[in-house]
Amino acid sequence: MWCKVCGRESSNNICELCGTPTEQEPPSLVFWCEQCKTPIVKSADRIDRNICTLCGNETHYLCADLRPVFPEERLMIEILTARPFEYINKAVWAADNRYYIDGESRTIPINVFRKSSAEKVAALLEKYKGENSYEFFNHMIARFIKANTERMNYLLIEASEFIRETARAYKSENIVISFSGGKDSTVTADLTARALSNPCLVHVFGDTTLEFPFTIEYVTRFRKSNPRAIFKTAKNKDQDFYEVCKDIGPPARMLRWCCSMFKTGPIARVLNSLYRDMDILTFYGIRKNESVVRSKYNRIENDVVLVKINKQMVASPIFHWKDIDVWLYILGEGLDFNDAYRLGFDRVGCWCCPNNNDRAQFLSRIYMPEQSIKWREFLIDFARKIGKPDAEVYVDSGKWKARQGGNGIAAAEDVKIKFTNCTAEDNATVYKLNRPVDDGFINLLTPLGKVAGELGRKLINETIVVDVETNIPVLSIQPFINGEYEYAVKVVTMNVDKHDDLQRMVAYQVKKYNACRKCLKCESLCRFGAISIIRDEYHINESKCKRCKMCVTAKYLEGGCMMDKYLKTKE
Repeated sequence: MWCKVCGRESSNNICELCGTPTEQEPPSLVFWCEQCKTPIVKSADRIDRNICTLCGNETHYLCADLRPVFPEERLMIEILTARPFEYINKAVWAADNRYYIDGESRTIPINVFRKSSAEKVAALLEKYKGENSYEFFNHMIARFIKANTERMNYLLIEASEFIRETARAYKSENIVISFSGGKDSTVTADLTARALSNPCLVHVFGDTTLEFPFTIEYVTRFRKSNPRAIFKTAKNKDQDFYEVCKDIGPPARMLRWCCSMFKTGPIARVLNSLYRDMDILTFYGIRKNESVVRSKYNRIENDVVLVKINKQMVASPIFHWKDIDVWLYILGEGLDFNDAYRLGFDRVGCWCCPNNNDRAQFLSRIYMPEQSIKWREFLIDFARKIGKPDAEVYVDSGKWKARQGGNGIAAAEDVKIKFTNCTAEDNATVYKLNRPVDDGFINLLTPLGKVAGELGRKLINETIVVDVETNIPVLSIQPFINGEYEYAVKVVTMNVDKHDDLQRMVAYQVKKYNACRKCLKCESLCRFGAISIIRDEYHINESKCKRCKMCVTAKYLEGGCMMDKYLKTKE
């Protein structure tokens, strides 16, 4: 184990000196050799960590992580901050917005990207691209690979052993590679196919409909160069991104409904169609250094809260790798990769993701001008509709990314549970609905018991729900005429110890009935494949439902419906 605070090894989970939790592995650090003009990656616990593997000279610590800057991005930086080709014969690396020119740090302020004209930069890039050269860059990368050969061999051997050991308990046909078209999934796909000596593994590509054009181009190339791979594309063909944005607002950093609707949900549908009730192993390109959220993952994970798609075990061969390790593997093995990285994008998810930094947004304005203009105009229009006084500033300053809840959005009314407690009957609650009670509403109560319509009083159109084990009634469902509500239903709980708990679950299903936007979260959550969207309606297959109640439990579905998080407002 390793203590980051003390910089020392330990045999315990808690450092004996400072009391800080230790980590499984010593961190890898990036050192710079001034003689060789190259970064060298070594573990912090190595005695020779500051010695160059090429020339034997002493190096100095540079940073925690690094990525190569390809000639296309280098030229853009030169146009913004220096003269074209100022750094063409220099080693250029980067970490976020900090660039290292022959090992010397240079930060590009955020305002440079915000205030510079993308149109002018695009014109200059076009003007000079014929003179741009990869000659020095290729020499730089060759030197980098040679200097870090030992590191790459270690990474390859360790990851390959992990893959083989993890896959041992699964049939090859039950092993899946999650393929996004990004660098991490590219490396994971290559490592897995090599380690298992199997080029025929199932690859699932989640086409969010918001992919970079470079991603689609790369995926096409990947399929051509890997003809034996079983390649499945998961895509939500029923929803239009802009139409959903009009309804519930654009995604924000804390409100990324798009992930469930356009990525996780469609992938879950593909996996359900392929494997039904079978357990599967999915190799993901997840790395703990990518984000605070991902740092909470384990290398092997089956917690549905983190994994997001039930019935799968997720394993991450490159879990401990850093950016520079990923690039060492890609460049060292000569792998094809997404051209968006050459332009300066450091992540290639959805091109309009609220998590994209200012540099990525600036690059989108250069290389995707029509889409960028359309998106900005939409955001400004949305800002005006929700009452922002200076809509353009709100958008251009990035404040739209920090939006929380459904303030100013009409759809926000759908997640508000409006109810009254019935004074004439114990344990009875009258809920407001936004449409009449129908079979769809009754179907939503399937997780709470077995629907026994024959037991209900026909005079009042009552439906009874019984406990699946005892056949004792637990719910009475009655369409209700209420002067306060246009549409209402009275729900009576009976023969249970905790009436409030059962009513809470009923309220969650009422919320789904009123607010469902087909986000597909519930489909992803159900490990038995009981929940699906059929002809635009939320449907629970009674024969498949095991009454596990995950879909009505706040731990797995906060507020009972994903829309609650996205549309909730402060009173």
